[in-house]
Amino acid sequence: MIRLESIDETNWRYPLRVSDAQKAYVASTTVLLARAYAYRNLHSRAFLVRDGETPVGMGLYYDCPEMGAYDLSQFFIDERYQRRGYAKAAVRLVLDAMRQDGRYRRVLLCYIAGNTAAKALYESFGFVETGRDGDEIVMEKTL
Repeated sequence: MIRLESIDETNWRYPLRVSDAQKAYVASTTVLLARAYAYRNLHSRAFLVRDGETPVGMGLYYDCPEMGAYDLSQFFIDERYQRRGYAKAAVRLVLDAMRQDGRYRRVLLCYIAGNTAAKALYESFGFVETGRDGDEIVMEKTL
């Protein structure tokens, strides 16, 4: 059973990673956790993606009040667990959590140009490109 688990002092050290070919597209777990701390005043939520008790991925989202939206800032599935449906299941759970929270009706995210897997994943949930910021492509979805 796929679930999201908030990262805390008991579970932040899992050695999750992406392949060398994907490293240009995904921040490290250290950067993800640093961003979660930096955005703590904006209700940041760093989370593990678990299948039962097995950690298979990690992500982060937080409030973006100036845009009236949530920012799905970071998300990845460990290279050992990719292409098993975990990404879709986890994004669905993240969007459900945002809907339940109810502070905003929009979600923003960015992905690095060339990351075709991320583009396809987010488009499958109805995200649409709304702009660019350097090599990052900005996408948006209404909840």
